[in-house]
Amino acid sequence: MSKRLIVFTDLDGSLLDPETYRYDAATPALDQLAAQDVPLIFCTSKTRAEVEPLRIELGNTCPFIIENGGAVYIPEGYFPQMPPNAVLRNAYHVLEFGVPYGKLREGLRVIEDKAGIRLKGFGDMNVEEVMAATGLSAVASSLAQQREYDEPFLLNDLSKLFELRHEAANQGLLIVQAGRFGHLVGGTHKGQACRVLIELYQQHWGEVTTAAFGDSLNDLPMLEKVDYPFLVERRGGGHEPGIAFKGLITLEGIGPEGWAKGINQLLEDM
Repeated sequence: MSKRLIVFTDLDGSLLDPETYRYDAATPALDQLAAQDVPLIFCTSKTRAEVEPLRIELGNTCPFIIENGGAVYIPEGYFPQMPPNAVLRNAYHVLEFGVPYGKLREGLRVIEDKAGIRLKGFGDMNVEEVMAATGLSAVASSLAQQREYDEPFLLNDLSKLFELRHEAANQGLLIVQAGRFGHLVGGTHKGQACRVLIELYQQHWGEVTTAAFGDSLNDLPMLEKVDYPFLVERRGGGHEPGIAFKGLITLEGIGPEGWAKGINQLLEDM
């Protein structure tokens, strides 16, 4: 392998099964990455509170990206040098790109008033309502509500999406779509955060080869930033129709099943 490989991955619907949130079908592929010392970087809409238990469970010690590019968390000492804007917090160097959650909550209220549409965000729900909307356990739902840079809201009427995005833009915000939810963010996206991490790895290792796995529209900016972009089959079959560009590799198999096939294909190509 002439250049070091780096793998970015979405979690829900990609590495994790969209219904059970398990990764069992991907375990052999995860073992292969670990055996070859390939960094696996979670790039997700999940919160830090959700990601940390999964990192412990998988023995993952790499940087990770939370809440649709809201922040990059880099374990202290992982890179010999950090950008000057990195903030040391709880044994991580944190690079923040997102708008604070309180401002997003205020923005959601303005957007719904302007559009005349009631929007129910995670901050409007109790734990039981998050459980019903996501299928997560009570503990996982509580972790999902510990948001810092991203407000998910129920997106029941896709015909209103253009209007909602217009009103969000008027507030200097952005709405990205991920499955059943819209996500209100502060103009950030996964691709921006991935680019920053790629540059840090290049400073440390020289030229690198990059790959990414996703299944939803919010993964598009990430997929566009890498050498090997993999699109995982979605729940119910088929692939996200809004993601199509030259070089995109589509995978058969929903969630971790397709993800594992992609990892095997990637390592064979390397």
